Amino acid sequence: MHEQENTAELIAKRPLFWGRLSPAVLLLALICVAIDQGSKLWLVYGFDLGTNGPVQLLPILDIVLVWNRGISYGLFQQNSDLGRWLLATLTVVITIGLWIWSARSESKLVAVALALVIGGAVGNGIDRLAFGAVVDFVYFHVGSFSWYVFNLADVWIVAGVAGLLYDSFRNGPNSAAK
Repeated sequence: MHEQENTAELIAKRPLFWGRLSPAVLLLALICVAIDQGSKLWLVYGFDLGTNGPVQLLPILDIVLVWNRGISYGLFQQNSDLGRWLLATLTVVITIGLWIWSARSESKLVAVALALVIGGAVGNGIDRLAFGAVVDFVYFHVGSFSWYVFNLADVWIVAGVAGLLYDSFRNGPNSAAK
């Protein structure tokens, strides 16, 4: 019981919006957003992928243009303005929650993982606000097997989630929440 009280006191003393690792989280998240947005803007406007694509890079890898109006794997497709704004609002709320988690984190691994997820969420959120859909363009396929089309923001999110999972298994249950 005493250990739980000490843990609760420590959590209560942690900052809500800006912690020891927040500068690094902010910098990494901004780098992720810049790389993601730069790649999308260049493919859509610089290369004009809609007109000039698809482009086969390897027998198993193409660059294609897909407008994803849903979430991961194209789930929950939203073709209305209401759906678009609900997903955008959900992205903002989740990103704020992840930011608070990162501000309270004492683990560098957790901070980096959360920065990746935040950067990916913000990158895809910008697309949703600017275009009404997320720009996806990386397409892996092998024979008749076809992977979903994704973007760099999705890569950041998956890498961040993998880091959080690794941390949770490395240090035991609930370590990622500490």
